[in-house]
Amino acid sequence: MEGMEGLLMLLGVVLVLAGIAGTVLPALPGAPLAFVGLLLVAWADDFQKVGWFTLVIVGLLAALTFPLDIMAASLGAKRVGASWLALVGAAIGTVVGFFFGLPGLLLGPFIGAVAGEYLSRRDLRQAGRVGVGTWVGFVIGVAGKMALIFMMIGVFAFAYMV
Repeated sequence: MEGMEGLLMLLGVVLVLAGIAGTVLPALPGAPLAFVGLLLVAWADDFQKVGWFTLVIVGLLAALTFPLDIMAASLGAKRVGASWLALVGAAIGTVVGFFFGLPGLLLGPFIGAVAGEYLSRRDLRQAGRVGVGTWVGFVIGVAGKMALIFMMIGVFAFAYMV
């Protein structure tokens, strides 16, 4: 049984690392991956060190990443008066940017929001403002998701060590 325990532990750690990466990469569901990874680590120990109470708290923290992400992007865009086309452009820019590595991930939402806003209103200055606002919202969302994932790991680690 020890081999299975080690395999679950290893897979759990890999999923947690993929979850951390998923807070930045739009193609990976960061919080769910991290949660499943932590669940596997708890399972590897037969839930002796980490029980249901801790896992519920970790699950709630994971669930908070979804509304946080949506709110941060929306508030950043709405604060500068973005059109719905700018939001669509930012989403498309994020997905397309994924294929261009880190520069694409950083610039994709900005370029997409600018293009969408310009198509909507034909005002380059407003499009630039919307691009910056959307990008700032995106960065705040990533920082918030990162904080929540590290809180998940911290709560889990505390329960595991105690």
